[in-house]
Amino acid sequence: MDMHDKAAILMESLPWIKRAWGRTVVIKYGGAAMTDETLRHSVAADIVLMKLVGINPVIVHGGGPEITAYMDRLGMPVEFVDGLRVTSPEAMEIVKMVLVGKVNGDLVSAINAHGRLAVGIAGDDANLIRATRKDERLGRVGDVTSIDTTVVTDLIEDGFIPVIASVGAGDDGGSFNINADLVAGEMAAALGAEKVIFLTDVDGLYADFADKGSLISALSFDEAEGMLDGGTLAAGMIPKVGACVHALRQGVERAHILNGTIPHALLLEVYTDEGVGTMITAETSSLGLEDDATYAAYEGEVTL
Repeated sequence: MDMHDKAAILMESLPWIKRAWGRTVVIKYGGAAMTDETLRHSVAADIVLMKLVGINPVIVHGGGPEITAYMDRLGMPVEFVDGLRVTSPEAMEIVKMVLVGKVNGDLVSAINAHGRLAVGIAGDDANLIRATRKDERLGRVGDVTSIDTTVVTDLIEDGFIPVIASVGAGDDGGSFNINADLVAGEMAAALGAEKVIFLTDVDGLYADFADKGSLISALSFDEAEGMLDGGTLAAGMIPKVGACVHALRQGVERAHILNGTIPHALLLEVYTDEGVGTMITAETSSLGLEDDATYAAYEGEVTL
């Protein structure tokens, strides 16, 4: 690549940088990009670049694989109901230890390797996220009831990148474990974010997952809602698409599902003409998808 090609790439990004300047973007950080150290540092560098060219990134994360690994190490039972982790009071202690003490700290450190940029917080800090019990069978698993964005907006105004662990505060004084996809959608809506981005381990949504050429690059709000109602989504994508639909319904302009294992996927999706994942827009008009298309994604569990 010669200098002219490099200049052309920079110029291609110019209108996208102008569009996104000063806007808030919520990024749900997960999948292999969380557990692979090389990918973690690559994603952190992308987030820093986004910050330095004018975006206000807000990071939301879970930590399902790490939680399971620690529970296994301690000989604690690992159980799921409908894809959601059964979280006893004892398990909730592990959840907080892993999410807040390790995963959050690792991501904050990766970002702060580039400067004084990130601050880690838990969703139950300053009552940022209020939650209620989702299902008695699940124990300390919660649904978001409200979000007070004060601490997040204060951090943004002070020039920091908030990094939020997906736990919430209950009225009983305890904490709840909350699916990070759902928290990201709720957070984007509460902040009035320009977009919400979900990093996962697949390229996006497919018309036929067995056909890698059937990646859906864009679809409308109505089509995304139809996918949820039609029951054709694989378990791992249900909370992501549900969070996208909720955020768009509350005024967020765009939602993206990206493969976090692709180097610089965030930059390619946000700052180039073609992008690399699936974009869901708030528009309700059809984008021409076949009515009988089978929407699919990976068959992974929804782990909290």
